[in-house]
Amino acid sequence: MNMKKMDKLNFLTAGMPLRTGKGSYDKAFDVLKEMELDGMELEFVHGVRMSPETRVLVEKKARENNFILTAHAPFYINLNSKEEEKVDASVERILETAQAAKDTGAYSITFHAAFYLGQDKEIVYDKVHKQIEKIHKVAEKENFNVWIRPETTGKSTQWGDVDEIVKLSKDFEYVLPCVDFSHVHARSGGGFNTYDDFCNILDKIGNEIGQYALDNFHGHLAGIAYSDKGEKHHLNLQESDMNYKDLLKAMKEFNVKGALTCESPNIEDDTKLIKDYYLSI
Repeated sequence: MNMKKMDKLNFLTAGMPLRTGKGSYDKAFDVLKEMELDGMELEFVHGVRMSPETRVLVEKKARENNFILTAHAPFYINLNSKEEEKVDASVERILETAQAAKDTGAYSITFHAAFYLGQDKEIVYDKVHKQIEKIHKVAEKENFNVWIRPETTGKSTQWGDVDEIVKLSKDFEYVLPCVDFSHVHARSGGGFNTYDDFCNILDKIGNEIGQYALDNFHGHLAGIAYSDKGEKHHLNLQESDMNYKDLLKAMKEFNVKGALTCESPNIEDDTKLIKDYYLSI
């Protein structure tokens, strides 16, 4: 597969900016351009519903404006479901997302891979690995040209801590982590929120997977509310304790390239906030 090469860290909105209103992707891209943002994560929350005409439009607009696109697969995914048909449907949703990413010229797809369902972590890891292997084979055969990324999850009931995703990424050429730093923070009940913590995560990725994982990064950031059970809901950055400034300093120190998608409720305003701060460092 021939992956898109990144030359810098790009700042993306999670879905269409709020200023799009009831407008279409045309309007959304105009807002991104006006605000000098770098692109958008296509949000396929309830299913991969995008017409062929829209795919053509999105690919054209993104290419003409040098926007970076990523895609988030639907939330109804569990590669560890006890029901085989649900596992098969989950694989299909990930592949549908990869096809939409290929059609629109997106760089990377991400998804919440699985729930533990009270099972041993090693057993769940093996089940996820088996399904990712199937997805990886199809992605190679179909030449999707997109990175396939399980996302770090925000609750201890969900499969996907940093160690699990780094380990999985080492086994597949086109699988890399999507590090949701807010999820990592929430999952630990408020840990992983210092400059050193962020550096340790980036160092682990670079050392254990390889420098290419930092040169082709995909991460998420938002303010986040959490309890001792993990993530509750997203917040705007300045209404939360998320230490985004030290995170961005760490990303600059490691010269991370790729995409950082902001998932705050005020979407484009926090994306602008973090981009401006990053450029000021």
